[in-house]
Amino acid sequence: MNDAVRWVDLWAETGPLLERIRNQELRELDTSASIALLCGEADYHTAPFAPEPTSGLVEQQRLFARLMTKP
Repeated sequence: MNDAVRWVDLWAETGPLLERIRNQELRELDTSASIALLCGEADYHTAPFAPEPTSGLVEQQRLFARLMTKP
C-alpha cells in the first residue's frame, strides 16, 4: 500500500474519532471560565461586563420598519 492511500485510510478512521472528542469537549466547555481566560477575571453579571438584556434585534427591526414606511 502506498503512503498516500495509507494516509487517507488513517484519516478516514481517525477523523470521526477526533470529531467525537471535539464535540465532547465543546459540550463540557465552561463558557464563563473561557471568557475569563480570554478577557481576564471580572464579574460578568454586573455592568460594565454583563451582556445586554436583548440582542438589539427588536430595535433593529423597528428601525427597518420605520425606514420602509417613510416616503
